[in-house]
Amino acid sequence: MEVTNRYMVIKHNIDGEPQDQEKTDVIVKNLYLAIDPYQFNRMKNQSPSERAINFAGDVIPGKCIDGYGVGRVVLSGNPEKDDLVSGFLCWGEYSIIEEGGAMLRKVDTMGFPISYNVGILGFGGLTAYAGFFELCKPKKGEKVFVSAASGSIGNLVGRHAKLIGCCVVGSAGSSEKVDLLKNKLGFDEAFNYKEETDLKSSLERYFPDGIDIYFDNVGAEMLEAAVDNTNAFGRSLRVVL
Repeated sequence: MEVTNRYMVIKHNIDGEPQDQEKTDVIVKNLYLAIDPYQFNRMKNQSPSERAINFAGDVIPGKCIDGYGVGRVVLSGNPEKDDLVSGFLCWGEYSIIEEGGAMLRKVDTMGFPISYNVGILGFGGLTAYAGFFELCKPKKGEKVFVSAASGSIGNLVGRHAKLIGCCVVGSAGSSEKVDLLKNKLGFDEAFNYKEETDLKSSLERYFPDGIDIYFDNVGAEMLEAAVDNTNAFGRSLRVVL
C-alpha cells in the first residue's frame, strides 16, 4: 500500500528562547464601502502631470482596489476587537492593514445607521456640506444650479439648498435621473443635459433671472455656460475628483 505524507521540518537549529512578537497589523471585516466617482480617475491611464495631482494614487492591475469604507475590527491590539472603524479599506470581505496605514479612526455612529459613514457622514457628505455652506454661503431665496445633481455629492447639495429655501435646478444624464431629482429629491426643476443642444440657452431658460450659486461637479462646457448665466456677485464652486 502506498500513502502520501506531508510533514514539517526546520531549516536549521536555533539559539536562545522564543520571543513574543507584538502584532500591530489590524484585520477588519468590511461592512460598507463607498463607490465614489474619483475611483474612475484612479483606474484610467494617466499622464505624469495627472498622476502628480491625484491624491489617492493609481489603482494597480492585479492588486485589491482600496477606497473609503467602514468595518469592524476582527483582530488588533489598538483599536480594540469589535470596534467600528473607518478608513481606506480593500474592496473585499476583509482588509489587512499595517500599523499606521489606511488612516483608520474609530467610528462613533451617534445613533445613525453605520452606512451613513460612507454617505452623508463620509467624504461626499463633508464635501457637499462644507462646499455649499462654508464656501458658497447661500441665502434664502437664491437660485442654485447643481450639475451631476443625482450623484453622491450633487443630490446632497440640492437638498441642503431646498432646506434653507433656495430655488434649485439640477442637471443629470438620463430621464430616470431627472425623474429622481424632481419627484423624489425635491428639486424645483431638472433636465437631461444630453438632450440639450445649447447649454447656455438651456440655462437661460431655467434661470431667466440668472444663477446665484453654481455647484459644479463636471467642469468643461457646463461650467462655461453656467458662468455666462451667473449674476453679479454670484458664486461658483468647482469640485475636483
